[in-house]
Amino acid sequence: MNDFATITGYRPGIIGRIAELHALYYSREWNFGHFFEAKVATELSSFIDRYDESQDCIWSSIIDGTLEGSITIDGSSEESNVAHLRWFIVSDKTKGTGAGNHLMSKAIDFCNQLSFNKVYLWTFQGLEPAKHLYQKFGFKLVEEINGSQWGTVVTEQRYELKIS
Repeated sequence: MNDFATITGYRPGIIGRIAELHALYYSREWNFGHFFEAKVATELSSFIDRYDESQDCIWSSIIDGTLEGSITIDGSSEESNVAHLRWFIVSDKTKGTGAGNHLMSKAIDFCNQLSFNKVYLWTFQGLEPAKHLYQKFGFKLVEEINGSQWGTVVTEQRYELKIS
């Protein structure tokens, strides 16, 4: 049974909490450091600063008043009718509760409602649970390159979902 609430949009503390969730997980599991945490916080801050609810949306899973998961559709910084799925994370507390599926459904429904032609995301090789979820929702791997956009060299992967 789902015991989380989902809220939409900005709320105080969202930038810090999403950055914290990313930093804790990726530090523990992938040895990412301060570069990655700063990148998440900086880019998320920039997104919140230019947030346009007619094209962008952020959803958060809340348990007992604490943000425990999040997903974002950034539709205002891309070419026309293309959305960028970003900052998708769930805490250890929400794993196995359906929160990830719920957040992904919200994001894809939003993209359908706004008639985006395509949604894409960047991730990296080795994140098997996330890969499984992306594929479950119809995302296809379209590109792989070695890169260091997260502060360490990984095999970066671009997934796309064609909407129309």
